[in-house]
Amino acid sequence: MTQDETGTGTGTDGGSDSGQRPEDEPGSGVMTAFGRQLKLLRMRAGLDRAEFGKRVGYAAQSVASFEQGRRIPQPAFIDKADAVLEAGGLLLALKEEVVRAQYPPFFRDMARLEAKAMALSVYGVYAIPGLLQTAEYARAVFQMRRPLLDDDAIERGLSGRLARQEIYDRHPAPLLSFIIDEEVLRRPVGGRAVLFGQLEQLLLIGQKRNVEVQVMPTDREDHGALGGPFTLIDTAQGQRIAYAEAQGDSRLYTGQAKVRQLEARYGIIRSQALTPRESSEFVQKLLGEK
Repeated sequence: MTQDETGTGTGTDGGSDSGQRPEDEPGSGVMTAFGRQLKLLRMRAGLDRAEFGKRVGYAAQSVASFEQGRRIPQPAFIDKADAVLEAGGLLLALKEEVVRAQYPPFFRDMARLEAKAMALSVYGVYAIPGLLQTAEYARAVFQMRRPLLDDDAIERGLSGRLARQEIYDRHPAPLLSFIIDEEVLRRPVGGRAVLFGQLEQLLLIGQKRNVEVQVMPTDREDHGALGGPFTLIDTAQGQRIAYAEAQGDSRLYTGQAKVRQLEARYGIIRSQALTPRESSEFVQKLLGEK
């Protein structure tokens, strides 16, 4: 839901008072449509759930959950199911919408833009940005949510977060810039071992030619973006959109005044932060302290 400079938030993350509509929940909408289509194609192929599950590498119970719209299938499952059932693309046609259903309603528009972006500029101030998170770190983030998320919601959130990281396999590769406050790199989310693995992943991803990771040190007297995290999205159509999220309240901005304001902030903190090389050395130093 795109907003201009005066737009309001689009909802919160999964709460009953979030403005979330019933059709946004798993088990309805696109998931119901996908599940019915999957069941019809399976029955047409003369396969029971156990045999079909064996061919695609999933338990019969999982197949039942997919068909009943209670669980969101991974993209790999959709690819295999379409081939095994000789569906001719009927399941693949729903793939993008099914994948988006992994995300809370307020994030779905952002997920769609992110997946097709030509460039992203991400500022992280509370936690490691989702595109950089390890599975262990991401799980710890979801487990710390308050009110507490149930196990299904945690698994759904984890699945969606890791699916976003397919952006690194895209061709042509998008340009990705990340600026992360030093405090985030020292915060032991999930414990010291989880943080250690997360810092190692930062170094690995930072070595990609299309990725720059910069650290904003805490000893900087000037800081151009104390207002919170945000992302700048460059689309294939040449448009720049800004996304901001805090306490589950999210906004997409297209108005030039707001976008330019956030562009200016990103440019300032990019100049204030350590260079990518200095940032890599800083992370290596942190790893040596663990």
